[in-house]
Amino acid sequence: MTTWPRPVPLIGDGTAASERAADPAGWALPAADRAGLYRTVEARRDVRRYRPDPVPDEVLTRVLTAAHQAPSVGHSQPWRFVVVRDAGIRDTAAVLTDRERLRQAAQLDPDAAARLLDLQLAGVREAPLGVVVCCDRRTPAAGVLGRATFPDADLWSCAAAIQNLWLAARAEGLGVGWVTLFRPEELADLLGLPDGVVTLGWLCLGWPDERPPAPGLERAAWSRRQPLSDVVLADRWPAEEAAPAPPPSRLRSPAPAAVVGARDDADRLLTPPGSLGVLDGAVARAVALGLGDLTGGVLLLATADHPVTAHHVSAYPGSTTRDVATAAVAGVALGATAARSAGLGLVVVDAGVAGSAVPGAVAARPAGARGDLVTGPAMTAADTAALLAAGRALGAEHGRAGLVALGEVGVGNTTVAAALAAALLHVEPADVAGLGSGADAAMVERKRDVVAAALARAGTGLDPQTALAELGGPELAVLAGVVLGAAEAGAVVVLDGFATAVAALVAVLLEPAAQSALVAGQRSRERGCDAVLQALGCEPLLDLRLRAGEGVGAVLAAGLLLQGLRLRRETARVGS
Repeated sequence: MTTWPRPVPLIGDGTAASERAADPAGWALPAADRAGLYRTVEARRDVRRYRPDPVPDEVLTRVLTAAHQAPSVGHSQPWRFVVVRDAGIRDTAAVLTDRERLRQAAQLDPDAAARLLDLQLAGVREAPLGVVVCCDRRTPAAGVLGRATFPDADLWSCAAAIQNLWLAARAEGLGVGWVTLFRPEELADLLGLPDGVVTLGWLCLGWPDERPPAPGLERAAWSRRQPLSDVVLADRWPAEEAAPAPPPSRLRSPAPAAVVGARDDADRLLTPPGSLGVLDGAVARAVALGLGDLTGGVLLLATADHPVTAHHVSAYPGSTTRDVATAAVAGVALGATAARSAGLGLVVVDAGVAGSAVPGAVAARPAGARGDLVTGPAMTAADTAALLAAGRALGAEHGRAGLVALGEVGVGNTTVAAALAAALLHVEPADVAGLGSGADAAMVERKRDVVAAALARAGTGLDPQTALAELGGPELAVLAGVVLGAAEAGAVVVLDGFATAVAALVAVLLEPAAQSALVAGQRSRERGCDAVLQALGCEPLLDLRLRAGEGVGAVLAAGLLLQGLRLRRETARVGS
């Protein structure tokens, strides 16, 4: 029989069935390539620590090309890669991750929560690039081959793109960290995503400042890799009594170069990494701000009265505010005494004490009418802007000392802070209105009623500055401005309790980068303090159940921070 040569197509697959039958494994890559692939898969790690060096554009293009070559259902290619270099966006993203870290820890048992907080779970501030992988789901599932039966296959396709990107990055020597410590809607808002486009989290991308031999959570004894035999099933799911155990659950209901440099400095100490626990993080934050030699600072104490006290929400008369402010100027109030004992300077700001100005205090007083929150706004918009500006100037001036501890004096201001916190956090009055100093159960009920009435009057959807005018107070406006000015001056800002934390929250919502300057001095006994600190992404140094106010907790924490910085300076170093 005559045989004819097989026509070989000029495009597409040029092999014949006979060739494929003769060598079923003939499509394999060369042995060296296969070994390299398996090495890459085995060596892939979730990286949290990064060098600040930039990633060359050609390397980034290769990595993104690998991601774009991922398989996709119906060849739909639903992925979109948002490459984030903008410092402002990264600052806001870092705030969101810090916030969610604390929220997740709050759901764990105490031991697991402490271990979680010891872990570095994100490198959003450190990595030179952020890559947010988005999935465009606006095409109806039935319109994409393969999604009519598995509508979420487009998300799986995007996950495959992430894996491609991750492996390509590992081959290039880059590190990737997949960060999902975000509320999806908040990340989508940050990036301006349209409806129907969702994110699969934030990928930190950069040159790694760690070379972990094993997965980080495995090395931290958080979990271990299960044996392959435990996850491979034959033909069908086994009977329930023989089913593999479900994965364990622990749920119970500054510039990158500076951040990395601070950590580099800590790594050279003759002590285990993280040896000072929460204090290490605060010290690293100060060092990243260039404050490694810091030895002092200032307590800025803002004082004001509040018309809301007419609703009987405080156990003390309004005259107490003036008394404490006057004693502070004289240096004999508790906060002033604490500042002097810690070697801190003192600045008292009269932000609106009833009557004439407090002698000896810096005056930053509202000029217009002030309301009781229930029947009218706390301040006019013009006064709010002026007080913020005055506070910003004070923060810039005193931020040159390197450390600004915040304190406040104002009878009735826990009610004001609760109203403002409820509006900013979109929570119920009962979640943020607590006892205050000397209050009883009946007074707490009145506070909650006042906060509810104030929120109903002010309405919803307020921007931070409008919320401050409607529901805040003069000293909170000044302190919010101080945070912004001190952060701009490169100072570290140590918060006291609930009211100062709410003021800082206003500042961070106005300018997210301010969060990098914050150190939470203490967890106060006020009911809303934890929620506000979580929103700030700040873990407090102290938990002493203080009721003092006047910045006492901030001063104690500032002393601890200064001591931690001295330990950092004077502890022995190891060689390279």
